[in-house]
Amino acid sequence: MRDGLRLLGVRRLVLGIHDAAFPGAPHEDVGRGSPCSDGARELLGLVHTLGFDGVQLGPQGITSLANPSPYDGTFFSRSPLSLSLAPLTGADWGRLLSPGTLDALAAGRPGPPDRVAYAYAHAATARAVEEICATFRRRRAAGDPAAARLAAELERFRAEHAAWLVPDALYAALERAHGGAHSSRWPRRDATLLAPAPGEASAAAARRAALLAAHGEEIEDHALVQLLLALQHGELRARAAALGLALFADLQVGMSAADAWAARSFLLPGWRMGAPPSRTNPEGQAWNYAVLDPRRYRGPDGGDGAALRFFRARARKAFAEFDGVRIDHPHGLVCPWVYRAGPDPDRAVLDGARLFESPDVPELAALAIARAEQIDESVPLHADGRVTALDEAQVERYSALVDVVIDAARERGRGAEDVACEVLSTMPLPLGRVLARHGLGRLRVTQKADLARADDGYRGENARPEDWILLGNHDTETIWTVAEHWVARGAGRARAEHLAARLLAPGEDRERWVARAAADPRALAQASFAELLVGPARNVLVYFTDLLGAHEPYNRPGTVAPSNWSLRAPREAAATYADRRAAGLVLDVAGAVARALRSRGADFVAAHRALVERLERIAP
Repeated sequence: MRDGLRLLGVRRLVLGIHDAAFPGAPHEDVGRGSPCSDGARELLGLVHTLGFDGVQLGPQGITSLANPSPYDGTFFSRSPLSLSLAPLTGADWGRLLSPGTLDALAAGRPGPPDRVAYAYAHAATARAVEEICATFRRRRAAGDPAAARLAAELERFRAEHAAWLVPDALYAALERAHGGAHSSRWPRRDATLLAPAPGEASAAAARRAALLAAHGEEIEDHALVQLLLALQHGELRARAAALGLALFADLQVGMSAADAWAARSFLLPGWRMGAPPSRTNPEGQAWNYAVLDPRRYRGPDGGDGAALRFFRARARKAFAEFDGVRIDHPHGLVCPWVYRAGPDPDRAVLDGARLFESPDVPELAALAIARAEQIDESVPLHADGRVTALDEAQVERYSALVDVVIDAARERGRGAEDVACEVLSTMPLPLGRVLARHGLGRLRVTQKADLARADDGYRGENARPEDWILLGNHDTETIWTVAEHWVARGAGRARAEHLAARLLAPGEDRERWVARAAADPRALAQASFAELLVGPARNVLVYFTDLLGAHEPYNRPGTVAPSNWSLRAPREAAATYADRRAAGLVLDVAGAVARALRSRGADFVAAHRALVERLERIAP
């Protein structure tokens, strides 16, 4: 299959899946997936067999018990929920967790294995972490050699990563001390601990010292868990590399409460980031995310200011641990939609503005990059055509944060081709110019293609080679549900004709193919997948729900429900995939590659007949 993909010019075939969605074997499953688990190992083997060469993980930060969305997690600290507990019962890891504890936690997991039991996983992991940390301290005190080695590694890890380990651990300790309240409701001395007002620095330093002493054990426990997660991630990366799989991180745009507390001194006061009205979200979305203050991007000497140092540390950590990154909502880095913080965020987000192109908004005028004569006042504030022109110096200013990501990539021998940008329905001129500055591609979600518009950005034929093309992502309906809707609404014929134009070579019986596909949602789904492979986009992303035949989206944006963020890939992934593929219930990768190769015409097929026929024999 990889031979076929190379012939098609496909540079990357990447599976998208969040940590929580990985399957777990019965002996290790405490209610949530981990990419480092035995269940994940089997799924990665299947992904390799199917010809994929990359895996896109979701954000891995710590999430609260009340909110499982990974896009609200911490930037730096990984979630303990992603720990693979089974290895920690073995000798290689110093038997930090007793097998009996894991057996009891796995036996108590409620619900079906293809669903996250989030509350239970939260409690079970806390119980396991408590034992792990206590065992480590006890064995270290007793002079155990394995514990001593781990202690030395922990000391090194804490020294290297103190800049984020300590603030994250302090935030967690203070949050517990204040009954789980948000930092905005803490006493002033704690809310401003890392951002004291002038004249309060000495008192804040004394308070920090007192907290570090009082919560020393909790801070060490936090670091130990982060070390274990980092070590397991290193093993995952080595395992993936042996399978020829690159790992991609997800740089979410939203800042967690913990990160916003730590970054308080260089945030834009009084403003929040959200999504403006758009084709997919006409009412916008009030995300309530903090905004880095552009005035703190640079220091007095022109070097990195506090805001850029913070963001650069995050980008560097991502490229130190992954082979590539996905930038979530890059608009938030280039031309963020901001609104005033207040009691009615849904109204405020509709009355928001672009941070760098609002010279007529008094509080934002000093931050404007676009000049008044470059702004079309006749269109809405959020419209793509609002800014009509920019010079190169302005583009450089808009590109400040994206430049940091590209710098971090290059420091690790990577480039723009290892960065995917989640640009969907909107592409304001500043964002388009920044992407062009670095040769970055956007996402083309073909299930959303408007067949009545030849220039629609979601149509596959309108993609560029650097783009990433996909059927859907974690926020969309799956292709299986969408295809059923096409047929039910009478749109199957139009979709089949569009796919035939992309997939059938001259001489093939187009009418027969269209008639069959138009009435069969499964055929439309399979053909829609094959269309991703015919170009011109060279990077193909497939979300696990589409690959494995799910009929439910992973997340419904703007809603809070137990079903969100809870789907998991099935156990025994290879056998399950084989059974479902025979019935046409999952995406047939071999068949799609063969179909895409046949679209090149009879002469091409004749030159590669053995490969095409072999692929067709693999297909059901």
